[in-house]
Amino acid sequence: MAADNGFKAKGIDQIHGSEQFRFHFFSELLKRPVCIDNIKNRIGRLSDLVFLLKEPYPEVVGIYIEHGWGKPTELVPWSKVIKIEDDAIFIAPPDGGEAFPPFVDQPGWILIEKHLMGKTVLDIDGRRVEVVNDVHFLETRSTLLLVHVDFSFGGFFRRWGLGKYELVKSNLISWRYIQPLSVEDAVSTDKVTLSVTKKQMLELPSEDLADFLEELPGEEQQVLFSALDSEKAAETLMEAEPRAQRQIIANLREEKARKILSEMTTPQLAGLFSVLPHDDVTELMAYLDREQAERVREILSEREITVHNLMSPDYFLASKTDKVGNVLAAVRASGREPRSISYIYIVNGDGRTLLGVVDLRELVISPDDLPVTEVMSSPVVTAEEDDVQDDIEEMFAKYHYRMIPVVDGQDRMLGVIYYNDVMKGAASR
Repeated sequence: MAADNGFKAKGIDQIHGSEQFRFHFFSELLKRPVCIDNIKNRIGRLSDLVFLLKEPYPEVVGIYIEHGWGKPTELVPWSKVIKIEDDAIFIAPPDGGEAFPPFVDQPGWILIEKHLMGKTVLDIDGRRVEVVNDVHFLETRSTLLLVHVDFSFGGFFRRWGLGKYELVKSNLISWRYIQPLSVEDAVSTDKVTLSVTKKQMLELPSEDLADFLEELPGEEQQVLFSALDSEKAAETLMEAEPRAQRQIIANLREEKARKILSEMTTPQLAGLFSVLPHDDVTELMAYLDREQAERVREILSEREITVHNLMSPDYFLASKTDKVGNVLAAVRASGREPRSISYIYIVNGDGRTLLGVVDLRELVISPDDLPVTEVMSSPVVTAEEDDVQDDIEEMFAKYHYRMIPVVDGQDRMLGVIYYNDVMKGAASR
């Protein structure tokens, strides 16, 4: 499922030409005063928004106002909306009367609060994912389009008036992934169906998937986890809380477990095993090769874990004679995992002695014909093999690097320490 956090300008122009536009969240419009011409002439508050299901995006019909106390509802046609302000929505007066006509449901209409907000989100196989916590609109001069749903905790906090604090980042999912649903289906099933394939699900951040897993009951949790490929499953498992990790591991088949463990680093394996029951650890250890199993046992048994146990051989080197363009070409052709190329380590002619480091982002914006030595940083913050975990945690906390190189006494590269391999465990202690 591709997170779609906004429209590119080109896409907007294709739909609306050169019209100006802006975005709104439904939670921020709900209960906003609706006023005729000026702020003093308030006729009620926005109770809901009515949309017509159509392609490519549902289009607003009008503002639903529910007065209560036996008074009839009102439906303000969107053509009467003059402007949306932070303190009120301003509309033109009704034609030939003191009130707008009452709301009468029509085929193909959907109400955001009634039929979408709080509804369970399912993938195409009927597996529960989460609930719709907010809805995102695109306003142009002529209309309002339903363009995203938000089922993150960011939307939940926004509904409770805490959105301004940005406690959790929103995760907006394009309406293109939502199956068209009838009002009748929405009311009767209390569910919204997402047209999400397993491939699209892999595009969700691992931390979001971990949050979902933690909230699901056991059977649904296993169904969702089993849909992930081994790489995504490993990432998600490491993001999950210990309770969820134990539940997932307890129900894993051997073949799936082997594939997931093969995607994890030695420190990650040790971190996972440290929260599992002894019997599960014994079984999983048998799936590792002898050398890796021994390193995991050393980490679990040692009171002071050393860098030797934590370091990884997965890093990217470049020679001091290389130019920026050559290094970028090598990076693109390497097929390496993104985390292993966050930094490019520059070495001497012997191919091992560390001279400097370049952030990949800095490399991308530098001229191709510039020597890498012109953009590298030196000296480099490094660790040594006999440093202990507490030392590395202090270094990460101080410098905020994504990885730290490990060198011997002659500054020759031995490996790297990844932030997540060390600090994820530190946060839970």
